[in-house]
Amino acid sequence: MNTSAESKPGGAPAVELSGITKTFPGVVANSDVNLSVRAAEVHALCGENGAGKSTLMKILYGMQQPDSGTIRVGGEELRFKTPAEAIRAGIGMVHQHFMLADNLTVLENIVLGAEGSHGIGGKARKRVIELAEQAGLEMRPDALVESLGVADRQRVEILKVLYRGAEIIILDEPTAVLVPQEVDELFATLRGMREHGYTFLFISHKLDEVRSIADTITVLRRGTTVGSVAASEVTSRSLAEMMVGSELPAPERGPATVADREVLKVSGMSSTEDGRPILDGVDLEVAAGQVVGIAGVEGNGQTELVEAIMGMRSIDSGSVALDGTDISGLSTLHRREAGIGYIPEDRHRQGLLLDQQLWMNRILGHQTRRPVSSGQWLDRAGAKRDTERIVEQFDVRTPGIDVDAAALSGGNQQKLVVGRELSGEPKLLIAAHPTRGVDIGAQAGIWEHLRNARDEGLAVLLISADLDELIGLSDTIRVMFRGRLVAEADPKTVTPEELGAAMTGAQESA
Repeated sequence: MNTSAESKPGGAPAVELSGITKTFPGVVANSDVNLSVRAAEVHALCGENGAGKSTLMKILYGMQQPDSGTIRVGGEELRFKTPAEAIRAGIGMVHQHFMLADNLTVLENIVLGAEGSHGIGGKARKRVIELAEQAGLEMRPDALVESLGVADRQRVEILKVLYRGAEIIILDEPTAVLVPQEVDELFATLRGMREHGYTFLFISHKLDEVRSIADTITVLRRGTTVGSVAASEVTSRSLAEMMVGSELPAPERGPATVADREVLKVSGMSSTEDGRPILDGVDLEVAAGQVVGIAGVEGNGQTELVEAIMGMRSIDSGSVALDGTDISGLSTLHRREAGIGYIPEDRHRQGLLLDQQLWMNRILGHQTRRPVSSGQWLDRAGAKRDTERIVEQFDVRTPGIDVDAAALSGGNQQKLVVGRELSGEPKLLIAAHPTRGVDIGAQAGIWEHLRNARDEGLAVLLISADLDELIGLSDTIRVMFRGRLVAEADPKTVTPEELGAAMTGAQESA
C-alpha cells in the first residue's frame, strides 16, 4: 500500500476537491463544493437527496465532468474523463445497487474486465486471495454469486475495486440492505482496511451509523458545502440540522387503528424457481388500518412474496384474497384496479419511466382509471391536474410537471411514486423499501403519509431492510427466512438485534 499520509507529497490529502461546480439544464447540482479527505480515514458525505452527493462522487469517479473546479489526488491535479482513468489513479466505487453477474463465480466476477492485470488463471486467483486476506474479507472464490447473501455480495464488490488497484474507495449507501450484525461486520472490515492505509468516502443518510464509522463528516446542502466536522464532536441532531435545518425525524406508529375487516389474506402460498422452493406455505393476513411489517435478509423470499401478491409471479399452490374476494386468477392490472397500490423496491426499474415527464409517470398502473383516463382514452388534462396535486400534497420538489423523472433527486422521485400509489383510495398498499436511499427530510414525509393513510383505514404490507423503520411503523412484524414466515414480533418490545437474529436464522422467534 502507498496511501499513508506520510507517503503523500508534503502530507497532501488523499483527495481534495476545490470549487467544484456542475449544472444541468434548470438545475445547479454542485456549486463551489470543497472537500478534503485525509489518507487512511473514513470520510462520510451526508446530505439530503438532491444535495449534490451523488453528482460530486460521479465527478470524482470520472462519470461526469465538472463545469469548473479542480480535483487533486495525493497532491496531483487530475481530471478524469472516464471511470477507467479514475481507477488508474487508485479510485474505486462500490455502487448501492450491486453490479455482479449471478451466473458467474466470485473469482470470475472479480477478474471480469480486468483480465490484463493478472490473467484469468492461477496468478489471478492468488492475487484475489491475497487481497481478501489483507482486507480481512472472507470469501470462496469458486462459489456462484447467486448463492451468496447480500453481505457477501458486497464483499465481492469491494474486492473487485481492490483488484483494480483502488486505494481510495467510494461506498454509496453501503448499509442500506444489511441487518445490524452485517453492518457491524462491514464496519469492522472498514476499520481493519483503514489500518492498512485504505481511504474511504462513505455516502449515507443513516446519521447514527455515520457517527459510528466515520472519522470526519462533510455535509452538503442544496449543492454546496455546509461544513466538515469530526464525527466524535457532533450529534445526530446537530448533523440533521446541518443537513435540513430541522430535528432528526423518527418513525412513529401512533394509536392502534386495526379494524376487524381483513383486507389481504394469503393462504398456503408456495412457489418454486429452477426446482427450488422460494415461497413455502406462506400464510399472511393484513387488516384495515394495520401495518404488517416483513423483516428478512434480502434473498429470503420477500421480493417473490410481493411479486406473487401482485400477480407478477406464478404460484404452485395457495391463494390471494382481497377484501374477501379471491384474486388469484387476476392479472396485475386487474389486481391494481381491485384496489392494490404498489411502491416497488426499485423505483427506477419498476416504478418510473425516467425519460418521461412527471405527468406521464402519474398514469403508470392507473391507465384505466380516473382521473388519468376517461373511458378508453387517456385524459391528459386530468393526469396533469392530478400530478400538480401530488406535487403539492407530497412536497415533490420539481421545476414543473413537464420535466422528465430523471431530473428529480431520488427522494423526490420516491415521493412522486408514493403520491401516485396513495391516489385512488386503495384498499391495500404494498410498500417495498419505501424510504430506501432517500434523505431524512423525504423519509419523514413518506412516514407521515403512510401513517395518515393507515389511520384512515388503509391496510399496509411493509417490506423494509431498515429495522428502525419496521419497528417504528408496524403494528406487527413477521420474519421471513428461506421462503417461510418463521417468527412474529411485537414492535413495541422487540429490539433490532433480536429481529436481526431471527432474520439470519439464529433463532426461530423474536
